[in-house]
This record gives sequence, C-alpha cells and structure tokens, in this order.
Amino acid sequence: MADSDPEPAVAGEQTPTPDILESVIESGQHEIEREPEGLLLSGFSAGLDIGFGPLLMAVLLTLSDGGYGDLGTELLLASAYAVGFIFVIIARSELFTEHTTLAVMPVLDGRASVANLARVWGLVWISNVVGGAVFTVFIVVLVPDFGVASPGAFSTIAHRLVDHSVRWLFVAGILAGWLMGLVAWLIAAAQETVSRLLIIWLVTASIGILHLPHSIAGNVEVLFGLFVSSDISVLDYAQFLLLSTAGNAIGGGVFVALLKYGHVVRGGG
Repeated sequence: MADSDPEPAVAGEQTPTPDILESVIESGQHEIEREPEGLLLSGFSAGLDIGFGPLLMAVLLTLSDGGYGDLGTELLLASAYAVGFIFVIIARSELFTEHTTLAVMPVLDGRASVANLARVWGLVWISNVVGGAVFTVFIVVLVPDFGVASPGAFSTIAHRLVDHSVRWLFVAGILAGWLMGLVAWLIAAAQETVSRLLIIWLVTASIGILHLPHSIAGNVEVLFGLFVSSDISVLDYAQFLLLSTAGNAIGGGVFVALLKYGHVVRGGG
C-alpha cells in the first residue's frame, strides 16, 4: 500500500529539521532556476528597500539627545536598522546575505552546480549594491532639503563601520553572514508572519547593535558617509565592501549552510 501523505503540522508544533532543510533547498533551487532579469530586478528592489534602515538610523540619531554608547539610543538605532531587512525579507526580494545560505543548499545536495551558485551570487550581489547606490544618491539629493537627517549623522554611522582594521572587517563580516544565514534557516522553520517578523527583528537588530558589517545594508551606510564626509574615501568604501562581502559569504555558507546541512542529513532532528 502506498504511503499516505504526511499530516499537516499542528499549530505551535516545532517543524522537524528535515522539513526545514527541504524547504530551504527548494527555495534555493527556485532562485537558482529564475531568469537573470527576474533576479536582477528583485535584487535591485532589495538594494533600494534596505536603504530605509540606514536612513531611519540617521533621522533618529539627528533627533535623539543621546548618541552611540547610550543604551536607549543604541536600541532605537538597532531597531531602525532592522526595518530595511523587514521590508526586504517579508517582501521576498533577493538579498545576497540570505543567498549565502539558501543558494548553497542545493549545491550541497547535488541539485545545482558551483557555477549556478556563482551566477546567483553575482547577479544578486551586483543588483543589491547598485540598488543601494541609487537609493543613497536619491536621498543625499533630497534629504538635506527635508531637514530630517544631518550630514553629521550619516558620517557618524559610516565611521562605525569603516574605522576598523582589515582583520576586524573580515571576522566581523563572518559573524554578520552567520546571523543572516540563521535568518534564512529560522524563517523556513517559522509558521506565522508574526513569528517571522520577530525573527527578522531579533537577528538583524543584533547585527545593528553589534555594529557588524553587513555588505548590503552597510553599502548604503558607508556610501552615505562617502557622499557627505571628506573623512571617508573611496578606498575606505571599497575595502569595507570587499571584506564584508567575503566575510558574509563565509559566515552564511560555512557556519550555517554547511553545518546545518551536515547535521540534518546525518540524522539530526
């Protein structure tokens, strides 16, 4: 007799890890098989939308009596930072740091090649960065006339990312990629939109309060500083973008994709 279909999960019941893995693999496979134009448009949209997080941070830093180092201000800025990620992830736009886990899974499972992975990473990363650059130029032109965010606020936010050694940028980038990989994994396990919102806020606000370098959100943060401050150079921007991207890829690809896949296929969950 043929096996019966699996029963639907009971509300509140924990999702088995093999089911999470299969969901992540299928999501990654779907994106790998998408047309390049769709990936580019979705990635460009994500690069635009994620910029609202750094913009809100600059507005709040301008309006706040406190600054970095003040607990209330730090929590407020971290929550504002999470807003851009909520816009992007709930809308299912393509974000490079999610694909450091999602797109790796089908490769590990033998359903896609390394060339497929490189294609997705390249298209999504480029479109994310270009989208963030367009958002930054748009805001830099308009916001000074609105008077809601000072150039000093943009510069302060950017300096929190670029005033570090090469080693720090790379290692902290691994931690940021690791956390973003966990977002992709936990979103697949969550069964409700409210749960997903809480997961996104919790993880991305953690990245914000730790001031970890996220290559796509940080792209906007550092570009703001580059445009409004003479203290930040093109070299600072390029160094940040390259090292954070490499760190993010390792964090999501190794510490989440490889380890989660390995433990589940060996009987985990």
